[in-house]
Amino acid sequence: STGDSEPNPQDPWEGFNRNVYTFNDTLDRYALKPVAQGYDYVTPELVQDGVGNFFSNLGEVRTMFNSVLQWKWANAGISTGRLLLNSTVGIGGLFDPASELGWTVDEEDFGQTLAVWGAGQGPYLMLPLFGPSTLRDTAGMPVDYFNDPINYLEEDKVRYGLKALDLVDTRAGLLEQEKLIQGDRYSFIRDAYLQRRNFEINDGKLGDDPFASDSFDDADLDGAFAPEEDSQ
Repeated sequence: STGDSEPNPQDPWEGFNRNVYTFNDTLDRYALKPVAQGYDYVTPELVQDGVGNFFSNLGEVRTMFNSVLQWKWANAGISTGRLLLNSTVGIGGLFDPASELGWTVDEEDFGQTLAVWGAGQGPYLMLPLFGPSTLRDTAGMPVDYFNDPINYLEEDKVRYGLKALDLVDTRAGLLEQEKLIQGDRYSFIRDAYLQRRNFEINDGKLGDDPFASDSFDDADLDGAFAPEEDSQ
């Protein structure tokens, strides 16, 4: 189904993107979502919070690197402080004492850096497995890959295990939020992603963040293969 939504000029490849979305949705329906439901059922909330904190802490490396490239020195400094404090006092990032102290940062990635440097957004893309993106954000993914400390682990089992845990934990965080999506789910995910990215690139200078919930952010949208309801 192509839905009843009007064509979006930011999505000229909508036919292709919807086919990829259907692939992602099928994979989610029969594989990822059931695993996430099991994980959510057996894993205490405190443990899930620790897992989320751990991966968020690793993301500070990406934020530090891109803050410097964007000449956001204060953001880079705070991100460095967060990484050091949470990695030590926070026991390897399992806890987040930095946030308790009010040390908050704008999360950055190379897609945002390209935008700051003047690169156009390009068409919207739905990537197999990875989910929503744009041509600019896709171009930034290889750089972000090298800013992920997990990718430098030599032991394949550990590296892939952590990647899988991150994916399942992220998907588990969407189990309740996906119920809020109504209408054409493809269009909702696309429009939410584009709006969120625009908000991030402008460091929240567009008003209130419409997706400010801790459990429904761009990381969730990146991995959202939310299954569509059966059409009537």
